[in-house]
Amino acid sequence: MNAHAAHPPAPGEGMGRRRFLAAAGLTAAAAALAATEGRARAAARPAPAAGAFRVPIEDVRHTRTWMAWPDSTSIWGGKLGGVQSDIALIARTIATYEPVYLCANSGSAAKARSLCGPTVTVLSTIPVDDCWMRDTGPVFRTDGAGGLDAVGLNFNGWGNKQAHSRDALVAGRIAAHLGVPFTAAALVGEGGAVEQDGAGTLMATRSSLANRNRNPNMSQTQIEAALRTAYGASKVIWFDGVTGQDITDDHVDATSRFLAPGKALVQMPLASDTDVYAKDARQQYQILSGATTAGGGRMTVEKLQGPDYDKIRSTNRDFLASYANYYVCNGAVVTGQFGDTRADAAAKATLTRLFPGRVVEQLDIDRLGTGGGGIHCVTQQQPMP
Repeated sequence: MNAHAAHPPAPGEGMGRRRFLAAAGLTAAAAALAATEGRARAAARPAPAAGAFRVPIEDVRHTRTWMAWPDSTSIWGGKLGGVQSDIALIARTIATYEPVYLCANSGSAAKARSLCGPTVTVLSTIPVDDCWMRDTGPVFRTDGAGGLDAVGLNFNGWGNKQAHSRDALVAGRIAAHLGVPFTAAALVGEGGAVEQDGAGTLMATRSSLANRNRNPNMSQTQIEAALRTAYGASKVIWFDGVTGQDITDDHVDATSRFLAPGKALVQMPLASDTDVYAKDARQQYQILSGATTAGGGRMTVEKLQGPDYDKIRSTNRDFLASYANYYVCNGAVVTGQFGDTRADAAAKATLTRLFPGRVVEQLDIDRLGTGGGGIHCVTQQQPMP
């Protein structure tokens, strides 16, 4: 949703998540080793009965939220302290509504505990490279009969753009910590690349998943089949997306979300915005408006107006000002506010209307946003079985 053209990084600025990055120190051998270990862990655990499990929509009741603690100056540079403060703010806020488990490296776990406070459980037994738990963590599934399992999407650093030897193993290690069955999906992807309605319909961008940097030897048909199997779904609504402009290759969760089966939301750009992300958002709205669900019903689509990038606080050209990148937890919707006072208030009003009975919490996460991600990007829900 970046409304401005990208610019070269300043010295010491670190990696911007929405900037197309060169691989950051992870060799092909290390990536292969991580993938091999992840699949070996998957093979060691029993697979659930085919078709029995499905990823529920996000607003079901959660057991807990999973997050991760960033501590890499090679990734964040001088921004690291501010990003850590934002992660702690998000964790503390969610922890007032449901338990939060945060994975941290042993060397930085004490700082994480200090900033997050006693309401957040910090685990130092699951090492991480970065904070993007939506993409690295397990995708949990339920069977409607008290069963819970997890799927790993074989995270490869958004197409080997960032070091991920630890993050590639996070999904399997969380599943092992919980003692739930774990399987590796038959494709490479990230949780932020897929939205599910819990009733058989998914949406995703081709630019991210049907990309040679993730799935070089798979057709869109094969990728779709793997997605449907992993998520327990029967239909995928595809958008073209935006290729090569950000590290994710345009994740759908920054633009379009499911509100319920047959009901979606799209964050819309200003009428004057003409950049590739604005065109992408308009295309997503148009496609969803004409789409049907897995059950054959017509989609209804709500609009969530995005902010004016000339009125937000941040002047960073990689900044993600996405209200749509909200996180739904027990009793609340946690989203960003970016300094465009009118747009911030309108977004809160819209989300309050769309999520009756939930408190809308708006947080200043400007430090995290300079990395091109938001609140949904750094959270992963564990639904109650």
